Formats: sequence, structure tokens, C-alpha cells
Amino acid sequence: MRKDVRILLVGEPKVGKTSLIMSLVSEEFPDEVPLRAEEITIPADVTPERVPTHIVDYSEAEQSDEQLYQEISKANVICIVYSVNNKKSIEKVTSHWIPLINERTDKDSRVPLILVGNKSDLVEHSSMETILPIMNQYSEIETCVECSAKNLKNISELFYYAQKAVLHPTGPLYSPEEKEMKPSCIKALTRIFKISDLDNDGILNDNELNFFQRTCFNIPLAPQALEDVKNVVRKNMSDGVKDDGLTLKGFLFLHTLFIQRGRHETTWTVLRRFGYDDDLELTQEYLFPLIKIPPDCTTELNHNAYLFLQSVFDKHDKDRDCALSPDELKDLFKVFPYMPWGPDVNNTVCTNEQGWITYQGYLSQWTLTTYLDVQRCLEYLGYLGYSIIQEQESQAAAMTVTRNKRIDLQKKQTQRSVFRCNVLGARGSGKSGFLQAFLGRNLARQKRIREDHKSYYAISTTYVYGQEKYLLLHEVLPDFEFLSESDLACDVVCLVYDISNPCSFEYCAKVYKKHYMDSKTPCVIIAAKSDLHETRQYYSLTPLDFCRKHKLHPPQLFTCNSAEAPSKDIYTKLTTMAMYPHAKLRCMCSCNRCTFCISHNLLNSELVRSVKAKLYSAVLNRHMTQADLKNSTFWLRASVGATVFAVLGFAMYKALLKQR
Repeated sequence: MRKDVRILLVGEPKVGKTSLIMSLVSEEFPDEVPLRAEEITIPADVTPERVPTHIVDYSEAEQSDEQLYQEISKANVICIVYSVNNKKSIEKVTSHWIPLINERTDKDSRVPLILVGNKSDLVEHSSMETILPIMNQYSEIETCVECSAKNLKNISELFYYAQKAVLHPTGPLYSPEEKEMKPSCIKALTRIFKISDLDNDGILNDNELNFFQRTCFNIPLAPQALEDVKNVVRKNMSDGVKDDGLTLKGFLFLHTLFIQRGRHETTWTVLRRFGYDDDLELTQEYLFPLIKIPPDCTTELNHNAYLFLQSVFDKHDKDRDCALSPDELKDLFKVFPYMPWGPDVNNTVCTNEQGWITYQGYLSQWTLTTYLDVQRCLEYLGYLGYSIIQEQESQAAAMTVTRNKRIDLQKKQTQRSVFRCNVLGARGSGKSGFLQAFLGRNLARQKRIREDHKSYYAISTTYVYGQEKYLLLHEVLPDFEFLSESDLACDVVCLVYDISNPCSFEYCAKVYKKHYMDSKTPCVIIAAKSDLHETRQYYSLTPLDFCRKHKLHPPQLFTCNSAEAPSKDIYTKLTTMAMYPHAKLRCMCSCNRCTFCISHNLLNSELVRSVKAKLYSAVLNRHMTQADLKNSTFWLRASVGATVFAVLGFAMYKALLKQR
């Protein structure tokens, strides 16, 4: 709602504008009335809506036309005061005041008007018969109040209605001419209904109605009150209640009834709780709550956010096939003002054989949006009603801001769950195939992807030491001279070359030497299209020699030209390197040439196992032949001997490692 309300009183001289203000303040009719009352402010704690209210008087004798125009432009609501015993002052309402006000206000945002018939104590009759045609003619007139400054009749009500006209205007909600709610109001209430329909069955059952009531008004409805509400709907429409629950038609009917009975503050309370402003648009504060993200930090969804998104998925996966069909996806996004996911999303995340986004793909896309554009993710969660359903202050509560990456490097551990891998390579090197293979698509499936549906991102899960992590692959365009810092910033780098193209590796070598040779970002060379005949590269060094020179892991052979889904081993290795960039010797490539593979595999090698077995056998045989086999010190000696030979075995391992 507005933080304050400004009420302007206008009208012909001597109709009692100033008397009304002074009677409100002093609660008695003044003996002497000045030409104009000074602006007064009523504190929030004494107004029904708890909003500070400024009341401004106008005097033709003391103010110029220019001052009047300025006051009209600043007013939130204007009270046109006439005297019920003065026909000329009533005629001036339509001949002078309404046209003057409309000339000074924008047509699309007309200021609400209140017609105030003062001096009702002087007449026996009512002026409403004369005023009603005027109210029907001008939609900006909210209401008409007859009052008396002398005997204080309806004085408080006058200013309450004026305040209400600003805080709970009828105009955006209802069309008096059509006698029905406006389309924008129906659209907003329909979104609210869908969010509140937690099981997506098209009906608000008693539990859902109670949750809605508690969310909007902080109190549940008693069982009898629930029945009374449904009975009112049943009496007025046949399809408003179904299976003892409220349908969308019944929900809309109730709000129409509230508005028609002058209780539009009820509808406004609901609308504002769900994030709407006076123009029935979701507010910027609701969609984009403040969230601070320090440099070198990333954003991820927390556990509660994933649980919420899981419930949204389950709510719309009506056939329970763990995938969202196009119709189910469209239904999910009906609470959005636009379709947020285009056809490229189906080539960014995992889909089933029909091309529908799976449960894993659905969560992956949300993870990607959070990582790349947290503001957009906040907006999307706002449309879904995250803060309302989860009873949080805002959807910022769904976010986890990771700690600075430098701290992770210093502590040699990370708490992050999402890691970014930039994929670089010359045109035609196989970057797109590498991304699509991560989603389980072989070359045959990739050929069915339309060019205009192509995605430069791919995201899915991998498992590192039993922990589920997200790996986000980003295909970087190969314009070497235009690589920006954002193109280069990542957790691990893939340099892809085509083994069948002799010119392909040179690009990888140049990118590495220019951007990554002196960085702490782990790099991996991918020898793509390994099913084709390997051609000697024109670069001065072979890819293997280049890797040896720069202490990189040997090129990793890769192909997606297979009958089955491509292997995901390389993606697990990439995630591991992103998680542990400090462990420079850990390549897990099983090449048996690099230092890590030698040290990792040596203890389990056949040579070492054979030596250990022979040493143990010799120790055992020696003691078995001795006469003091039954001596109580035998097992002590055996233990000491085993320990000695274990030490010798470790010394041999070090010697072998040095020799290698």
C-alpha cells in the first residue's frame, strides 16, 4: 500500500470545506471559521488503515489557480464538497470541478473523487437522487457521503472513505458499467487461485482454503464459516462448488461479491499479499528482493528451494512419468506473464526419448538460471509464489551465496554444488557434440536438433566420491580476439580439438598460452572425434608433447559417434578437477604415464602385490621352522617382523616411483 495519503478538499465558497476539517480535528463545530485551514497530518496510529493522512484545504480567496493546479497534481484523492441546500453548488460539481480536475490529471490514472454533501442538518430531504446520475456518469467517482460539520454527522466516515478510495480503489478491480471485474483483476486472481491450489486439481479444498485464509488474513476460518462461504456460492451459481471445494468460478464470484458490497479492501488485501500494486502489476520489490553477492561468489538454490521446486513438478506431472509434457509445462507456467523457457532448454538439460524435460532436467535448468542470472531466478520464484507457499519474507530465502573462491583454494575444500566448465575450440572441433553427449545424446540424436533450437549450455549431475554435483558446460564462441573475462571465468577449462583436422589443435594451444598458462584454473585437452582417423596436427608440437611440456594431463580421447549414450567418465573427471583444483597431480585419467596415475596405481600393481606376498611368505616360513614355535614370544616376533617388512615395502614403493 501507499506509505501516506493526501486528501484535497475543493468546492464552491461557503459550502463548508474548512468547517469539515476543523470539526474532524477538534471534534466540535468551530465558532469562528478561517478562510482556509492549514494542512494537517493525521498520524498513522489513529487512522483505520494505519497510514499517515494529509488533509489539504482550498480557498479561492487565498489561493491562485496555479496553486490549485499544483494541489490537484499532488492529491491522491479529491473531495468535491457541495451544500445540500444549494443547487448551484451541486451544478458546479459537473459544470466546473470534475472537468477542471480531469483536465489536470492523466486520463489513464485519474484521481479518485468523493462527492461530499455538507450541511445535511439544514434540510429534511436527501440530495442522493440528484447525485446518483452524476455518479453513474463519471467512473472516477468512488462514492458520495452526506454529512454535517455542525452536528459531526459522518465526518469520520467521510475521511475514512477518502482514505479507502486511495488505499483500496475500485477502479482497477471493477467496471460499474459492465457490473463485473476487469480482465486484469480476473487474471491476477486466477494466478492466486492456481498458486493456492496446492494439488492442482482445480478446486480449493478446506485445507487449501484455510492456508489461503491464514496467508492473507493471519487467521484460519472456522469449519462453520467455511461452510457458510460455500453455501453463499452454491446459492448464486451451479458450478462454483465441486466435490465440496471452491472452483475458480466460485473464487472469482466471491471477490465480485466483496467488491459489489463495498468490501473491496478484502480483495486488495489478497492482491497485495500476493505481490500486486495498485495497477495490478507485480511490484519490483516482490519480484526482485535485495540480495547481496560479493565478488568471486556464486549463487545456488538451497535445500528448501529444491523441495519447493520438487513439489511444483509433482503438482503438474499429472501422468507421473517423471517428465513434463508440453501441455504439463504450459500449465506449470500459467502463473507467469510469459513463457520463460524456450525450445533451447530442451537441448540444455536431460530429456526423455520423447524430448520432454525430465525431473532431473527440470531441476538442472533451475540450477543453471540461479547460477547465471540470480535476478531472473528470483523473478521466476516470485511468479510461482515461493515466499507465500514457503512462508518466507521473500524468495531471497531460497538462495545460498557461496563463499569467495579464493577461500576455497586456501582451505583446499569447497562447499559449492555447481561448477562451471568453459568449452573452447576452433569451429567444427566438436564442442557442441561434447555438450550434448553430457546429456546422454549420441551423434544420431544430435543430428535431429534444429539449428535455431541449439543451446550453448548443458547442465546435468555427476557424482564425485559419492556426492551429487552439478556440472555446467558452456560453449564459448571461438572468436579469439573477443574473449571477455566472463567468457574465461570458470572452475575448469576444456580445450577441444578435432583429431581428423590438422589445423584444429593450434587454436587450443593459443588459447591456453594466452589465457590459462599462468592461471590456477585446471585445463583438460579433449581429442574429439576419436572414432575418425587421427591426422598429424600442423602445430609445432604434437598435442601429447604440448601437454607434457606444460604439465597437463594427456589429451582425453572422446567420441559421441556410438550406438549407445556416450560415456560420462570424462565429465566426472572434469567435476573432480573443478572441486579440487589444488590437487594438481590428481588427474584420474588412467594413462599410466603421468605422475598421479603412477602413484595412484603403484600400490595396487601386480609387481608390488607379488613382492608383498613373497616377503610375508618368507617371514611365515622362517618362523614355522623354528623349534620355539610354541613359545609365547612367537606372535610378538611375527608382528615385529611384519611391521619391518611393511616399512621395507613402502621404501621399495618410493624407489620404484623415483625410477619411473
